[in-house]
Amino acid sequence: MNYIRDLTQISRFDVAVVGGKTASLGEMIQSLTAVGVRVPGGFAITADAYRYLLQHNDITAKITQLVAAINYSDQASIAAAGKTIRALIEKAALPEDLKQQIKEAYHQLSARFGKEPCSVAVRSSATAEDLPTASFAGQQETFLCIVGDEALYAAILGCFASLFTDRALLYRHEQGFADTAVALSICVQKMVRADVGVAGVLFTLDTETGFDQVVTINAAYGLGEAIVQGAVTPDEYVVYKKKLTDNGLYPLIKKKLGNKSVATRLENGKVVLVAVPVVDQKKFTLDDARLQELVDYALAIEQHYGMPMDIEWALDGVDQLLYIVQARPETVHTIKGGELIRYQLAATQQQPLITGQSIGQKIAQGKVRVIVRKQDLTMLLPGEVLVTTMTDPDWVPLLKSAAAIITDIGGRTCHAAIVSRELGIPALVGTGNGTSVLRDGQEITFDGSQGGTGVVYEGLIDFSKEIIPVKPVANLPFDLLVNVADPDRAFAVCQLPIKGVGLARLEFIINHTIGVHPMAAANPEMVKDSAVRQQLFDKAAGYACPAEFFVETLAQGVGMIAAALYPRPVIVRLSDFKSNEYRTLLGGADFEPHEENPMLGWRGAARYISPAYKPAFELECAALKRARNEMGFSNIRFMVPFVRTVGEAAKVVATLASQGIVRGQDGLELYMMVEIPSNVLLLEQFAPYFDGFSIGSNDLTQLTLGIDRDSGSMLHAFDERDPAVKLLLGMAIEKARALGKPIGICGQAPSDYPELANFLVDAGITSISLTPDAVMPFLNQWPT
Repeated sequence: MNYIRDLTQISRFDVAVVGGKTASLGEMIQSLTAVGVRVPGGFAITADAYRYLLQHNDITAKITQLVAAINYSDQASIAAAGKTIRALIEKAALPEDLKQQIKEAYHQLSARFGKEPCSVAVRSSATAEDLPTASFAGQQETFLCIVGDEALYAAILGCFASLFTDRALLYRHEQGFADTAVALSICVQKMVRADVGVAGVLFTLDTETGFDQVVTINAAYGLGEAIVQGAVTPDEYVVYKKKLTDNGLYPLIKKKLGNKSVATRLENGKVVLVAVPVVDQKKFTLDDARLQELVDYALAIEQHYGMPMDIEWALDGVDQLLYIVQARPETVHTIKGGELIRYQLAATQQQPLITGQSIGQKIAQGKVRVIVRKQDLTMLLPGEVLVTTMTDPDWVPLLKSAAAIITDIGGRTCHAAIVSRELGIPALVGTGNGTSVLRDGQEITFDGSQGGTGVVYEGLIDFSKEIIPVKPVANLPFDLLVNVADPDRAFAVCQLPIKGVGLARLEFIINHTIGVHPMAAANPEMVKDSAVRQQLFDKAAGYACPAEFFVETLAQGVGMIAAALYPRPVIVRLSDFKSNEYRTLLGGADFEPHEENPMLGWRGAARYISPAYKPAFELECAALKRARNEMGFSNIRFMVPFVRTVGEAAKVVATLASQGIVRGQDGLELYMMVEIPSNVLLLEQFAPYFDGFSIGSNDLTQLTLGIDRDSGSMLHAFDERDPAVKLLLGMAIEKARALGKPIGICGQAPSDYPELANFLVDAGITSISLTPDAVMPFLNQWPT
């Protein structure tokens, strides 16, 4: 009987013969090589060979008996049975005819690549794995850089034995797969030398929200195991799937430098972690050309399979070529059709104990259990929060009882993140210091509800969980829009029944993602404190200079919001920091004046037309142009805040045009915030400079009633429903409608006060833009 199949003879319909992993590799070689997808060649040892091995050594009945005796509620029982079965297989003798077939196939593979013997990767491939409804990923072993006949035979037996790891036994039991119904095939491939190159994983969707118009790529130096194991926090790239310009490029909407302090290398045939030189840590692992090539591969694979995919890739450091080494259906994401689950933490004045990358968009709490060694896992009690350096696939059987998982290292595709999604347990990865800050028995609350950055607080803080049905928007007499500040929330926000973004704030991106004063980025030599100046350059690691870091990061943040909603309109408001807020940014103290009342000081349009702020505004304009013109997000519109006079309006429009942002060019629309009484009184004179208006009710109320909205002692008198404020609201809407210009409102007031929403609609408001959390409650109470 022939137990060997070349990968060129295998398709996706051969899962029963060669397992899901190998069937997918063969399918790609057969069907996607012609379109440029590169997969390393090799051969499969069929599942029949596994059955033949067990029969030849007379151990099938023994395995069946051992499995039948397992108590799956007892981890020790699973471990004991698995250890015994693996030992039986590892000590088994390969039948001579099977051994000869393996040897011939191996030598033919070596001859094909011009090296005898050839270095190969030996990968397990279970016959029930990588199905659309189940993922057996990471449960069986892979052996890398295997050279020579005897080493190959030993690796093959190791793969066969790994069908009975503790995690594999438990997973099959929970998924209802009979152990006797699952066999193991083995894929032997030419070794891709990612150990001296770069490797990673990618998904053809956003793993947190299920948003399917992006490719999410993680990359690190060395073998991909470092990412999966969580040994590093990888570089992260998010690329939009559509080419929106004629430059032939997919828009890169997020690029985040990871903490790649170590790399997984091969030394003397063994996988080891080695330190990465500091100069390389501060570089991105992939350039734009490699990213584009990877996205081409990813989209070709997704199109062929007709579903979102989870793909492993490697950049060979010797031949400098990209390879796909595995592709399987993506089986876990957080979309829930027909409903939204909203977690809301009660207000707290506490400072976070630690922060990291949030997985799961949930809130969890409990007592801390710090565990860094596998043998201590039995100490983890149900409902405790596991805090560890990194998780390991062998930990899976005990992780399901945890309230949450917190790790020091790792990114969104590390093992802890993958497992948390599969088990429905929230996780916080890449904290850097969780195991040193948190202590056993400490009660904590983990808030990951906002996506992106998650935080951990001391104590058990009250929170709510609300299931909100998503209903389609009825024929509303206005456009329902949403306010967005955090780009990381955009992929979730876009699933709401909205017609676009009424307010995207640049301040959040500048403050939370960039953290650098734009004048300091434009002129780092003017930063007086050398320590602050060094921090500035550390922030800009991976970029040519701080200015390029500022421009590209801001453009990507804007692009991410625009991508989530495309082609729905996104109104981006130019930055509206006050001087006291700008001063808190890195380097800000050297550029900001001290003002008695910053709320009424140097802000909005006055900054943009000031020579003192020109270098900073040039960076902002460069970022906005990059997002709209170079990335191709033509759904972006720009809005100018706090325009005090008609003269300022004229100067701002001229200043923007001098920076290449020309109203009307390529359909660009320019809006103005209506937030000063002068805007309402002279709306007809402002109108020639703008295509539409958006009411800022907070500032308009402040300036109408003479109340500083930052003053805690006057909050009782601050009310958007005041007759004077409503008079100005109605006047602005009436004038805009008479001029044929759209006018909306972006603020919380219509949601907080249904009677005000009714007033605005009756007055003829054309759009209402709410915070994301207010959209569904607002719809559920409409009409009020």
